[in-house]
Amino acid sequence: MGAVDEVKERLDITEYIGRHIQLQKSGRYFKGLCPFHTEKTPSFFVFPDRQSWHCFGCNKGGDLFNFVMEFEGLDFRSALEELARRAGVELKPLTPEEVEAETEAERLRGLLNAATEYYHTLLLTAPQAAHAREYLKRRGFTRETLDTFRLGYSLESWDAARTYLTGKGYSVAEQVQAGMLVQKEENPDGDLRGTYDRFRDRIMIPICDRRGQVIAFGGRVLNPEAQPKYMNSPQTLLFDKSKVLFGYHLASQAIRNADAVVIAKGYMDVMIPYQAGYQNVVAPMGTALTEAHLKQLQRLTQRFILALDPDAAGVHGTLQGLETARATLEREWSPVFDPRGLVGYEGRLKADIRVAVLPDGVDPDELILKDSQRWETLLTQSQPIVRFYFQQLLKQENPNEPKGKARIVDAMLPLLADIANGVEREAYVQEVALRLNLDARALLDRLRARERAQAVRQQAAIAAPERARRAADMQAHALGILMRYPDLLAQVDAQLQTENLERVNEEDFSSTYRLIWSAWLEMGEQPELELEDLLPPDLVAQVHQWITMLLPEMPPEQLQRDIARTILRLREKRLREILGETQNLIAEAQIEGDLRGAPYIETLLDLSEALRHIQLALAR
Repeated sequence: MGAVDEVKERLDITEYIGRHIQLQKSGRYFKGLCPFHTEKTPSFFVFPDRQSWHCFGCNKGGDLFNFVMEFEGLDFRSALEELARRAGVELKPLTPEEVEAETEAERLRGLLNAATEYYHTLLLTAPQAAHAREYLKRRGFTRETLDTFRLGYSLESWDAARTYLTGKGYSVAEQVQAGMLVQKEENPDGDLRGTYDRFRDRIMIPICDRRGQVIAFGGRVLNPEAQPKYMNSPQTLLFDKSKVLFGYHLASQAIRNADAVVIAKGYMDVMIPYQAGYQNVVAPMGTALTEAHLKQLQRLTQRFILALDPDAAGVHGTLQGLETARATLEREWSPVFDPRGLVGYEGRLKADIRVAVLPDGVDPDELILKDSQRWETLLTQSQPIVRFYFQQLLKQENPNEPKGKARIVDAMLPLLADIANGVEREAYVQEVALRLNLDARALLDRLRARERAQAVRQQAAIAAPERARRAADMQAHALGILMRYPDLLAQVDAQLQTENLERVNEEDFSSTYRLIWSAWLEMGEQPELELEDLLPPDLVAQVHQWITMLLPEMPPEQLQRDIARTILRLREKRLREILGETQNLIAEAQIEGDLRGAPYIETLLDLSEALRHIQLALAR
């Protein structure tokens, strides 16, 4: 039994709620004035047999956890801790291995934070850092930006950082583990003589996680003869460059506000735009976009603008990175991530991906410092990546030769098939056909034939798992798909609203499922949070099982209908239960001669109409 179930077993909902509001017994139920809206006639009911509550006035309801979260204004984790304390339930402690790993990670965070302060102080005050200050001044950095990004300077010394950190109580082994020291291969025993400072005579750029905690460094060389130009910390317990986006912790809110993210190449391309007011810019850590990057950014926006170098290497690297991400997503998540303006599941849940091509030899930071209005124009006029990709194909192949045309069409067909919007897809087909001097109808016919063949394969894959899911828990099924494919929520909401029905909300889920739903929404609002921050270990494991469960490759339209149908059936089930309870309330009021039972009849009629509405929607 998990902690949530054990708490609910030990605590009685009527007794707990009765401590906070005055309840009166009414047959098998208890009623009182709702604490969540102003009312004179009680419409708040507690149902002891189901250990639930419902207000017929404001339509809130749920179990004990929902009441505590709503009444006390707590998140789930806090509500669980409070109720577990009252119930005498001991929450599952961390294992010794987990405690040791967290202690080790906390030590490394402290070490890196100390190093950050050390480097920052050197940059601002040390005579040896005069050339570093001059360099940053030439690059256009203000003092405020130096402080915001906590930039620093590493002395041209083999042991200065090691000596400082050792004096702060951090061992050589910890410094090696944090990536601050390089361990000589011939002396691997942790001897001081066997290590040296990794960063020397460099601008030090702290790399932070989503919470803004320093997890690594990037070092920009000052000596033009030294190599490499940029050096990052190695992979450590805290730092995996394939999962980190530079500037994310400072950009996340701006990305939400702008509903767009600009993905640039490097550190300077993030910091100078931030200084100029363009704060929705991030950069991969010297890698192409990865699945981890995509998942972080998709929590914030569906609009991506890639600020590309115009040279062949820049274009090739970007397209190659997108293809790598596509391969990863297809294997791990069954969506498609392609260099064609779409990102999603089967390539059909679109994201608006665009390309802002910079002038030759000019980086974003240089352009902004020289002409910020031109940067603004580049972003505004950025082109859809599907068109950019087509233009690259035209450069690689001879569009006037039959074989060249064929290769371009073969490359474009899967791209065009991924476009969800039919009007947009047909417009691109017309564009491709016109440029290649082909019949657009023939190209559309070929595209549709390809889609029909895919549909047949998908339908065969769907049949068996569909039967197996019929008996599965509907709430877990709906939540599992939504958490795996979060972009479907907006489409399901839109579909429900076309039926004049409410969007998916917490009322569609009960007990533990509602708590998981709330935690998921909170993660969407605060991307720095993880499931582990909001749910106990047993629920986290349950959610991960849903997310990693293998599903058939279904078209988005099928998944969308599936979730909408599941939500409607959940609502139908809930309405039937509330109808039954209301009928019992009316019957008991009539037996007792209570004239106040009349309002319940009106509620009964409203519920019956709502049920009919949902059944009609299900039939459609």
